[in-house]
Amino acid sequence: MPFEAVVLNKTSGEGRLRAKNPIDCELQKEYTFIIQAYDCGSGPSGTNWKKSHKAVVHIQVKDVNEFSPAFKESVYKATVTEGKIYDSILQVEAMDEDCSPQYSQICNYEIVTTDVPFAIDRNGNIRNTEKLNYDKQHQYEIMVTAFDCGQKHAREDVLVRVNVKPVCKPGWQDWNKRIEYKPGSGSIPLFPSIHLETCDGPVSSIHATIELQTNYIGKGCDRETYSEKSLQKLCGASSGAIDLLPSPSATTNWTAGLLMDNNDIIFKFDGKQGAKIPDGIVPKNLTDQFTITLWMKHGPSPGLRAEKETILCNSDKTEMNRHHYALYVHNCRLVFLLRKDFDQADTFRPAEFHWKLDQICDKEWHYYVVNVEFPVVTLYMDGTTYEPYLVTNDWPIHPSHIAMQLTIGACWQGGEVTKPRFAQYFHGSLASLTIRPGKIESQKVISCLQACKEGLDINSLESLGQGIKYHFNPSQSVLVMEGDDIENINQALRKVSYINSRQFPTAGIRRLKVSSTVQCFGEDTCISIPDIDAYVMVFQANEPKITISGMDHFARPAAQFESERGVILLPDIRIVSTVTKTEHPVEFKENGGANKPVVLEEVLHNLDFCDILVSGAELDPEQECLELDHAELQGKHLDATNSTAGYSIYGVDTMHNYELVLRQIRYRNWYTSATFDRKFRVKCSELNGRYTSNEFNLEVNILHSSNANFMDHVNHMIVQPQFLQSVHHPEGRISTVHNSVVPSVATIVIVICVSILILIIALGIYRIRTAHQHSSTDNDGSKENEMDWDDSALTITVNPMEKYEKPHQAEEESAEEEDIEDEEEDTTSAESDESEEEEEEEEEEMIAQKGDKQNSTRQEQLEWDDSTLPY
Repeated sequence: MPFEAVVLNKTSGEGRLRAKNPIDCELQKEYTFIIQAYDCGSGPSGTNWKKSHKAVVHIQVKDVNEFSPAFKESVYKATVTEGKIYDSILQVEAMDEDCSPQYSQICNYEIVTTDVPFAIDRNGNIRNTEKLNYDKQHQYEIMVTAFDCGQKHAREDVLVRVNVKPVCKPGWQDWNKRIEYKPGSGSIPLFPSIHLETCDGPVSSIHATIELQTNYIGKGCDRETYSEKSLQKLCGASSGAIDLLPSPSATTNWTAGLLMDNNDIIFKFDGKQGAKIPDGIVPKNLTDQFTITLWMKHGPSPGLRAEKETILCNSDKTEMNRHHYALYVHNCRLVFLLRKDFDQADTFRPAEFHWKLDQICDKEWHYYVVNVEFPVVTLYMDGTTYEPYLVTNDWPIHPSHIAMQLTIGACWQGGEVTKPRFAQYFHGSLASLTIRPGKIESQKVISCLQACKEGLDINSLESLGQGIKYHFNPSQSVLVMEGDDIENINQALRKVSYINSRQFPTAGIRRLKVSSTVQCFGEDTCISIPDIDAYVMVFQANEPKITISGMDHFARPAAQFESERGVILLPDIRIVSTVTKTEHPVEFKENGGANKPVVLEEVLHNLDFCDILVSGAELDPEQECLELDHAELQGKHLDATNSTAGYSIYGVDTMHNYELVLRQIRYRNWYTSATFDRKFRVKCSELNGRYTSNEFNLEVNILHSSNANFMDHVNHMIVQPQFLQSVHHPEGRISTVHNSVVPSVATIVIVICVSILILIIALGIYRIRTAHQHSSTDNDGSKENEMDWDDSALTITVNPMEKYEKPHQAEEESAEEEDIEDEEEDTTSAESDESEEEEEEEEEEMIAQKGDKQNSTRQEQLEWDDSTLPY
């Protein structure tokens, strides 16, 4: 016991109980012990002492408020649902180590944080004083303190976190509204983290529809924007298709007055326009087999009983108003009319074919193909076959000699009116309207022509969960999924992706919509799932720069142009495409980004046409032409057309294949005496002119000569193309001696002229030798001073065509001419001829040297006037 008893007065027997050490109530609140008193005994030694009875002592320790309250937890957390008032969200609890009830009990709690919608009672229960809103605040943090009954507050306040969760709303969670797509990315997932919240509903099945909305992109989606002719070649369509709505040009000017969207070659008809197709574009007899194809966007017709709206019509030009064949829309029905002539049929035959389709008036783009195998007519709309719901018969048309007029956007009314005019105008948009006489298209070709290049896709079909059913529409713009398990549906939807296979896609927004229905056990529908509205942002592709390069200037002898094969124009043409990309290296950031480093990266893509056009006067078909062996086009998606304006190669194919074909284009001229040069320009395109190349200019010179030896030297020079290709001519042409050789002159006349020419040259050399024998040999002047011509009977004619020379050649030729004339004084006339040939050969080699300027005058060629010479 921490107590002791001491005697204060032996006489009175007073004593005291006292503590040996400080007493701690928290260690022991009460003490109970027994005390006994003893007398002093008898005798000096104090023996025989007596003791008292025993007394019980009970001591209670009085408490001091020395300890502060302390909370049991360092942080308290709770989660509540928005929109509810709770009696108690959570309870906090504090303790006090004091021993007495007064100081050890917690008498009150208090929220220290101000302006919060919470309250706390004396038992530590926290409640909300108003309904919480998840959108307003997701989480609250409040500080709480405690007081004991001695009003001593807690040593540290405690943190209480209250999380607010929204009211459980069934729907798709964790998806992004904006999905970015860069060209060339392939297939990218649309919802990689999506999952469905059902709020613990007893779900039995889920049905989800994902729709990619692209009806405002081009003709309903991102399709290739090549010309209809190039697309048909690419898809393997039969040849012979006639484009009735081409881009306006000099040869296709009937569409010039129509409203047009140049980007996609779309023609808009406002009910006031029509176009006449010139005679000869479409043959009069289409035969029993032909195909009409078109893109059409059309809305409901105005009025209760609207008029016919003509797409294509072939009617009488004058006198009468008979329609021979026509394609038109009437009350949202597509009708095809075909009236046979009596010389083709003389019985009651099918004449009108009617189709009733909702798509005709839905204001969306659709692709229509009318395959005619008379008397059967089949309609393909967006690749799906439709049979006519109504076919009416009629008698054939009586034969007449009235000319017919083919029109688009309206029908020509040639009779029954005071003045012939258009009637039955079309309201809507048309594109790629073609007619192919004599053939019909296959299902495969039709599907290719209307195929979208963008759509929905599923990554890794084999990894789809069990029990998942899915279905795509033909254009892959709609995907339907169905399953029983929520997690399997979540996994399947995460694999849905967007893909655009175009190298240069149309930039812009593609809207996405996901609609869902959920069925619960024993109920048709139990919860409603809100739709997802998102979009794919397709970025603009880097614009390619197409560059054409090669030898831009060369000369060939006339004989080569007159040969059966002619001369190849572009033997080394090269087509390269590059895109500009910006790099962001680490050291670039230190400079503050003042000059962004740019790199050119070569890319490969297709071309859809290359034109070789004549600069200046068009080709004269009676003496010149451009030629190409059509065997060069085999195995390629290419075709070609030829005219006096030039040569056009078209079709969707690689740049390499275009190079191979262009290198085989030949130029022939079988009457070269009247032609000295020809200029051509080459230009290529991708995506129907969306990206075009530079204009590559080529100049071709025709070399003329009457000297066979001179031609030998020229031919010797031409068989070494490496020298020719290295010549650069800044002035743009090579001038040569023009002593005409007419190919049509009789052989005997040529022989006589050559003989006379040789005689004149011999006489001239003799006169030169005579003159030099009488002149001073010490004179070191120019060539003109050395040669003292005796021109009493000699006329010298200077050819004005010879005016180009290299700048450093004048002095060299002057020295060479001095050497030549010195040699002539000691040689015979035959040796002189040989010397002249060597001089001409040296001149040709000097012409072939690269990088020389052409500023000084070439050595003058002499043309003898032999009218006064004696024979």
